[in-house]
Amino acid sequence: MSDNSGGVTYYINHHLTNWSIGDGGFWTIHADSLIVSILLGSLFCWVFWMASRNATEGIPGGLQNFVEMMIDAMNKLTRDTFSGHNPLAAPLALTIFCWIFLMNLMDLVPIDLAPETMGALGWEYFKILPTVNMNVTFGLSLSVLGLIIIYSIYYKGAKGYLHELFFHPFNHWSLAPFNFVLNFVELFAKPISLSLRLFGNLYAAELIFILIATLTLSYGLFEVFTSIGGIALLLGQIVLATIWAIFHILVIPLQAFIFMMLTMVYLSMAAESH
Repeated sequence: MSDNSGGVTYYINHHLTNWSIGDGGFWTIHADSLIVSILLGSLFCWVFWMASRNATEGIPGGLQNFVEMMIDAMNKLTRDTFSGHNPLAAPLALTIFCWIFLMNLMDLVPIDLAPETMGALGWEYFKILPTVNMNVTFGLSLSVLGLIIIYSIYYKGAKGYLHELFFHPFNHWSLAPFNFVLNFVELFAKPISLSLRLFGNLYAAELIFILIATLTLSYGLFEVFTSIGGIALLLGQIVLATIWAIFHILVIPLQAFIFMMLTMVYLSMAAESH
């Protein structure tokens, strides 16, 4: 049981607060999000590296089967989605999907486990779910924005890309300023929508888990198992958390797939000439 001395409001704020290093300004580092995301990215790289290192032409093991299935699926998806030819498209899609999936998967970790464990080690705050941090989702989407611009210049050239910005969709010099404003808004709407969609869905899911956890917050550990009200709330908490976790098993890969799929669509659009 968490410390409930501050009540429900304190409990919710505590579980939604990052372990921050800095004065709260622009350069403040959310260490928990960085640590967890880097560890999960490293885990993804290590698993796929081990699978490639131990790959065999004979009867493959379970890990090799899984990795080959993922690679084949991403190759097929990029062939169907990405209009241009780029050897980095499939690895990029695979990396985005697996990394975001692993980060989203942290939402199924018991809500009090990370804060209580890290609190016992001396850290007052610790959020184990990186995608509830808007800095993480915006960082991912800004990387996608950079790739969109790079792909546009790579496939169309700097002159062709500038021509598209100023002369699409209305191919007339008098409407060039309007075209630029329209394309500029469209360009930056892509990373904003990507980041807010991922952040909003995971934030709502995490908040519901926290609200379910507050059902027994007014009871001590002993009182929960010795009072009728405590037992009833505990059973209700278990049922609600189980139902929401089962539903969320679908949300976790879906949000990773949407982010990855939209990234491929945006890059494909950047590679096309109008």
